[in-house]
Amino acid sequence: MKYLRTPDERFQDLSDYDFTPHYTQIDDTEGGFMRIHHVDQGSQEAAPVLMMHGEPSWSYLYRHMIKGFVAQGHRAIAPDLIGFGRSDKPT
Repeated sequence: MKYLRTPDERFQDLSDYDFTPHYTQIDDTEGGFMRIHHVDQGSQEAAPVLMMHGEPSWSYLYRHMIKGFVAQGHRAIAPDLIGFGRSDKPT
């Protein structure tokens, strides 16, 4: 499958979005792989909070909430769906 990948430099210096990127390779069902991004903050053992965005946003929407959930002792997970944010975008 053909896709676009936004260069990591495009995400530098975003206000209040200094999270380490995490990527998972997923099968594109056409013999290749695409990359899906997610923010994962807090302890792996903490109770998770999953934040799913809608169209047309991405995990940046939750940047303040992520920090708040982690401060309260939770694990905050916010994926960028395929086509959005740091995830690959099918052409």
